[in-house]
Amino acid sequence: MELGSIVELLNNKSILVIGATGFLAKIFVEKILRVQPEVKKLYLLLRAVDTKSAEERLQNEVIGKALFDVLKEQHGANFHSFVSEKMIPVPGDISCVDLGIRDSLLKDQIWNEVDTVINFAATTNFDERYDVALGINTMGALHLLNFVKKCNHAKVLVHLSTAYVCGEDGGFIKEKPFRLGTAKKSTKVTDIGMEKKLVEEKLKNLHSEHAEESAITSYMKDYGSKRARMHGWPNTCVFTKAMGEMLLVHHNRDTVPLVILRPTMVTSTYQEPFPGWIEGVRTIDGVAVGYAKGKLKEFPFNPKLTVDVIPADMVINALIMAMAEYANRSTPSEIIYHVGSSLRNPFKFSNFTELIHRYFVQNPLIDKDGKPIKVGKLTAFSSMAGFGIYMAIRYSLALKVFHLAINTVLFQKSYKDKYIALITKLKRGMRLAELYEPYVFFKGIFDDANSEELQIAATKTCREAHAFNFDPTSINWEAYMMDAHFPGLVKHVLK
Repeated sequence: MELGSIVELLNNKSILVIGATGFLAKIFVEKILRVQPEVKKLYLLLRAVDTKSAEERLQNEVIGKALFDVLKEQHGANFHSFVSEKMIPVPGDISCVDLGIRDSLLKDQIWNEVDTVINFAATTNFDERYDVALGINTMGALHLLNFVKKCNHAKVLVHLSTAYVCGEDGGFIKEKPFRLGTAKKSTKVTDIGMEKKLVEEKLKNLHSEHAEESAITSYMKDYGSKRARMHGWPNTCVFTKAMGEMLLVHHNRDTVPLVILRPTMVTSTYQEPFPGWIEGVRTIDGVAVGYAKGKLKEFPFNPKLTVDVIPADMVINALIMAMAEYANRSTPSEIIYHVGSSLRNPFKFSNFTELIHRYFVQNPLIDKDGKPIKVGKLTAFSSMAGFGIYMAIRYSLALKVFHLAINTVLFQKSYKDKYIALITKLKRGMRLAELYEPYVFFKGIFDDANSEELQIAATKTCREAHAFNFDPTSINWEAYMMDAHFPGLVKHVLK
């Protein structure tokens, strides 16, 4: 494995980036433009109906972000002309044939120029509609592969997945591909064609019944969860991502070298372009945000278990290294990379909760009245059953009081809203806990032998290995969380 110079490899490259407005996609684009301004073109597929809409999304959701401030400083007054020359917005939709690209001239240009394809497109909502998740995460992967087959110079396809396609497996989880038809329950076979047909039939029936869109959304969310659990996955997101991997591996064959990157829970940037950049509430940060706002005082999790997190810029560094390694392969092949920390630098839930407590005691958020929000220790429940019993006891008395008040004419109006709000809060809390359950009680450790081998090879043979670090053992968790991640969360998400 000889990597040489990553910067030289990127010189004059044309790269197609799918899902370009995504969190990791933006970090990738910024990194490429910063380390190699002589990259030829970055074709950025954005979900949009036309070029104008795509350009607007590019400006508002990519270039306009604080992430690009370092690049703006580098180029000064020439920044906008530089990015206009390098970045080509492509209106389209991965859930459609030919990625939904309608401009035939632009499509031909991509097919004739692109040598590297990176797929960031995904819906990562645990509770997504089944038809939406199936269209993007599963069929989208196949649409992309069929598109890549038409690219005359494609040397590598990198597909960003998630380590949690493993479902609720425990123990030592290997970097192995899924074969078509795999199911997590031995009595089942995952028939992707049948899943697609079932969704189409359900939608047809719902529309024939003139169901409201809200009712269709609710039904498709529940249906996705049901189908996922039936096949042994905890939610629609990871089930449809796993099926997407199956299609890629099965149908790729001799097309192009295929890299599937499976990061664990992705957090804010560790170093580049600056520490602590994050966008949106990501995975375990839902707990941190609720806690910091004083709204989350109890949650089900096992303090002794490992929370497998990895900074976003390390994921991108691993992706670029893997891309470089496999772009040099003469024969098509496939490889899986786990990018995480649980094996070589484990970070416990007890560490996480202790650090969020310390940080938000020292740096409390300010409420709407200008007063600091006081936080206490987060109470852990080591099982969902225990948490459910606690929630029922905590809310049952108040619900009974409100219910009695509602039935009294004098208090009916004043207590009805409070009753509804309390029920909503209870349901939301239990739903959040149920969605997080597979992750807060996850007992697996992700094998990262392929990633470690790539890291070692990079250290020995890559001239710029230090600039593309993704070694989890280099992370000081306390310093990262206290000095980068939590401050970044406050600045970029809770501002």
